[in-house]
Amino acid sequence: MFTLYNISLWLHISAAVVGLGATFALSIGYPLALKLDAHYMPFVHHLSMNINRKLASPALLILIATGIYQALDSDTMDEPWVGGTFLIALILGGLQGSYFVPTDKKLAKMAEEELAGGATKLSDDYLGRVQKEGTIGAVSGFLIVLAVFLMTVKPGS
Repeated sequence: MFTLYNISLWLHISAAVVGLGATFALSIGYPLALKLDAHYMPFVHHLSMNINRKLASPALLILIATGIYQALDSDTMDEPWVGGTFLIALILGGLQGSYFVPTDKKLAKMAEEELAGGATKLSDDYLGRVQKEGTIGAVSGFLIVLAVFLMTVKPGS
């Protein structure tokens, strides 16, 4: 049936798949770029910034807006799984804006400067920062999967 709720649900699922799904590819992109050649690392950082700015951030806005509509329409706003899912969305948005985008900007510049200086291998400082970002990325991925779990199983309902 073609209802406003179903359109909202379609937008919600599409935003999750396209916007947040793209971030999972970065978990392959970083190690692959490091394995192939250090010169690929600035590209991967710029790719990550663009995925976060142009896909993941707009997707989170759509997810929050459609999620609010759906929770109000189905009278589930007070359910614990709804609150938990909104909390996850807010954490992910905060990480995107305050950590991932600025960190990728700094790391891209750092890698570009090291490579322009003639380095064939990137510094241990740089690699440590990339590893830290990867760890936080893995936590973000876990939070995304946890949000899907909460919305699917609806614990406490």
